[in-house]
Amino acid sequence: MQNIDPIQFELSPKTVLQQISTNHIAIVKIIKSRIIMKDGENILEMAHKIWEKKPGVTLTLRTTAPVCSKTEAFLKDHGITVEQSIF
Repeated sequence: MQNIDPIQFELSPKTVLQQISTNHIAIVKIIKSRIIMKDGENILEMAHKIWEKKPGVTLTLRTTAPVCSKTEAFLKDHGITVEQSIF
């Protein structure tokens, strides 16, 4: 997997994006605290910026943190898959 420059999507330079495949991008969050709905709304804003520049791309949230069940359902409803893993 290759890291992508978030500035091309008008995102913060601290945002970590990875190219999984040609049409698949991962937003990576390596944090210890739980991902709650407010975080989910911010992730959705990031997703909209990415979709503006690359329509039709598949997005995945990769995180080491637990994700609130409501937030996970919210992201899935908006087309963002959630992948919890240990990096």
